[in-house]
Amino acid sequence: MPAAKDPALNSERSELERLFGKRLAADLATLDLHTVDGLLHHYPRRYVEHEQVTPLSRGRIDEDVTYVARVSSKEGRVVRGGTMYLTTIVFTDGTTDVGATFFSKTEHKVNKYVKELKVGQYAMVAGKLSRSKFAGGPARELVHPDVRPLPTPAAGSTEAAKPVPIYPATKKCPSWKTEHALRTIIDPLQPGDVADPIPGELRAEHGLMSLHDALRHVHQPATINHAHQARHTLRFHEAFVLQTALARRRLDARRFDADPRPPVAGGLLDALDAQLPFTLTAAQREVAAELGDDLAGAHPMQRLLQGEVGSGKTVVALRAMLQVVDAGGQAALLAPTEVLAQQHARSIEALLGPLADPMAAGLLRPDAPRTRVALLTGSMGAAPRRAALLAAASGEAGIVVGTHALLGEHVQFADLGLVVVDEQHRFGVEQRDVLRTKAAKVPHTLVMTATPIPRSVAMTVFGDVDTSTMRELPAGRAPVATHVVSQNRPGWMERVWARVAEAVAAGGRAYVVAPRIGEDGGGPAGSAGAAGSAGAAGSTGAAGSTRAAGSTRSAGSAGDTDGVDLVTEEGAEKAASDLIAVLELAPQLAAEPALAGIGIGILHGRLAPEEKNRAMADFSSGTVPILVSTTVIEVGVDVPEATVMVVMDANFFGLSQLHQLRGRIGRGDRGGTCFVVARSGGQVSKQRLDTFAGTNDGFALAEADLAYRGEGDVLGRSQSGRDSSLKLLRVIEDADLIEAARVAAWAIIESDPDLAAHPALARATLTLIDPDKEEFLDRA
Repeated sequence: MPAAKDPALNSERSELERLFGKRLAADLATLDLHTVDGLLHHYPRRYVEHEQVTPLSRGRIDEDVTYVARVSSKEGRVVRGGTMYLTTIVFTDGTTDVGATFFSKTEHKVNKYVKELKVGQYAMVAGKLSRSKFAGGPARELVHPDVRPLPTPAAGSTEAAKPVPIYPATKKCPSWKTEHALRTIIDPLQPGDVADPIPGELRAEHGLMSLHDALRHVHQPATINHAHQARHTLRFHEAFVLQTALARRRLDARRFDADPRPPVAGGLLDALDAQLPFTLTAAQREVAAELGDDLAGAHPMQRLLQGEVGSGKTVVALRAMLQVVDAGGQAALLAPTEVLAQQHARSIEALLGPLADPMAAGLLRPDAPRTRVALLTGSMGAAPRRAALLAAASGEAGIVVGTHALLGEHVQFADLGLVVVDEQHRFGVEQRDVLRTKAAKVPHTLVMTATPIPRSVAMTVFGDVDTSTMRELPAGRAPVATHVVSQNRPGWMERVWARVAEAVAAGGRAYVVAPRIGEDGGGPAGSAGAAGSAGAAGSTGAAGSTRAAGSTRSAGSAGDTDGVDLVTEEGAEKAASDLIAVLELAPQLAAEPALAGIGIGILHGRLAPEEKNRAMADFSSGTVPILVSTTVIEVGVDVPEATVMVVMDANFFGLSQLHQLRGRIGRGDRGGTCFVVARSGGQVSKQRLDTFAGTNDGFALAEADLAYRGEGDVLGRSQSGRDSSLKLLRVIEDADLIEAARVAAWAIIESDPDLAAHPALARATLTLIDPDKEEFLDRA
């Protein structure tokens, strides 16, 4: 970790330096440990009891590993013409062997721990796994690993029989170095040194240790049962402090006043309902009623709207926006990308029809059931930008749709009453707060997500907001069939491309999704035309130039994957740069016999805004019926004619993300077919894709994704708070514990809202919601 420039961080670094010296502090820093508190809450990832071994089959070549194993053989000999001494040790778990080699100048200079090791003794060994260079021994070895013999219990000895904690390790800081540092802190630790945020009566009710005892036993357990009890206490501690912080935030929000925006008879909302060409689903009507009640209240609405892909969240959000406009206010819809902002603006105008009169006075003519929809994005020219800014500031536009451009200091509103944030996890807290400050009073807030959220995650992350859920799909929506395809079977892939061609011939469209953008080669590449190959120098096509706007990102970087966090694939040692890329795939498809003569477009995050617009417009119109894209089409893009999707390297996407992608097809009345293509992968990968193909239930897939990947990966570690706050809590396994902590937290907050009688708990919640962790708690 680079040296921190912040003085506070520098003082944190010196805290461990004062205790342990510069060298050990620097080693601990490789684990991102800089404070005593951080070290105390750096928990073992597992424990090893006496003569319990670690499976030596775990670990891949070039991976740092920590094993506990028995010494099966040990020998030393002079090598390199008498200039070096080689000690070779073979460790075993009874099934698999791993070698360890140590070089020294003479036999007498062998590492003391290596010298002490005896055949039959157990030891902890840590290092980088490599292929053995010596014939006749184990296939894998560790060269100059760190070794610590484990004590053999003597008669009547209890110390050596205690479980050994195994900590997350780095090359410079193996597990036992962390254990040594923690002993220095824990041995003199007294109960009065640790402020416990959990009241004594609550600890007794739930059978919890004190925080002091939990910290001691999690790091130095007398028995494995002590370790389990300590971890249970610390999990409850994490859940309780978090739920208290969320409860305080929710209570604080109720202290603010908002302008009530009750329904107005005969207004835009009634006019929209009268002209809708479809009937709202029961779920849409239920959620619409919840939003209507919230908007009519005197306190700011804070509501999360989550829904199944294609469940009709946009029309529900539009009804809320029109209720605000009817009541004399404005609504702003914040979208994460220009593609999505433009899609929203088009969809809203289409739903409004004659109610979206560009010349309507909106707020200035409350008697007229019309309003203007304004679009504001960063790529707009000066004249349309000025017009949009004037429409927002004057109140002429009742609904303003935009990207981050809405957050600019020159953007003003006449009377901002509702903020709708789409795909809220893509915005930082400060960005959303900027939009809220553009209102005289705190506006109502509705955040939407197209990713279904398991209840346990919602409790943990969105506990400070009301949640509405829509699972029901509109009537007439045809199902999407999903098939898992192996790219290693050429015959199968030929049939996939033939199916794409058939869909196009029937008037449909097809998405082909790749995880990477790829290198643009610096040439004037274009999309594939009707008869040309994609990327041919000088060729032009409907999607515009494939040349990146700005610098080329390195393969496998966040920019190369359009910001997507790919799944780490077990059993497949494939670098991110080996994954299929849009700029490589498009010309390959143009050369496919089955796709001959079909226009192939390209869409990715590096294209200039006008190129993205042209790519989507030509795809929608059918001029270019095949679109090779990254996941920029994941959310909000609505092309009813799209009936086929092919996802390449699908085993590197999360289940929820695959579900979002699949939601882009079958949005009309013709259904759709989704092919998920995988080149390689282990058993877990196959299970994941089979799970995906077996259901169209996004909520079931969200639960499965959470089980496969862990909540940190599903939510995004930088936003989930796991790295900074939640070390042990698991939102699936601990759902009941989280619920119990939530009930206990609310009981305290309702009787002591300022936590005046609970100072330790107040300090703990303040620590949790410091600026570095605000993103986690203010996701909504």
